[in-house]
Amino acid sequence: MSFTHMDGEGHPVMVDVGEKLPSAREARAEGWVRLPQGVYDAIASREVKKGDVLGVAEIAGIQGAKATASLIPLCHPLRLDEVRVRCRLDSCARAVHVESVVRARDVTGVEMEALTAVSLAALTVYDMCKAIDKGMAIDGVRLTYKSGGKSGTYRVPEGSAAPSSGE
Repeated sequence: MSFTHMDGEGHPVMVDVGEKLPSAREARAEGWVRLPQGVYDAIASREVKKGDVLGVAEIAGIQGAKATASLIPLCHPLRLDEVRVRCRLDSCARAVHVESVVRARDVTGVEMEALTAVSLAALTVYDMCKAIDKGMAIDGVRLTYKSGGKSGTYRVPEGSAAPSSGE
């Protein structure tokens, strides 16, 4: 078996994408930060001492997408055309639902950038609220959609619900 990210001697390498032509790429991801009731209430009433939790988390997610190649060793640096991160409180799930959309016209996909955006936004929610209660849980981080490239389009299968917190 040969590996795409290892040379013939077993050393790690970035895949050579030099001959590939740029094409439109898009990826979407989501994740959840499950909240104890006190944290949920503090975010909802905008009483978290560190400030606007959801707004700061959205900015962190955008920064995370831009920094993906620095964080994940064999990812290619990309010129991103658009990054959107949305964080919203979900009262039914007692959670922050984080969603990202990343677009680029490049030679490789933007799935890792979308997933990194969600992950950094979720970690920022945790960081801003940990003084209230450290019992938060980040879960359900997943790719929900991608288009472009050789592998084509992927969508989360219909009826594939987000994971529950197990409570």
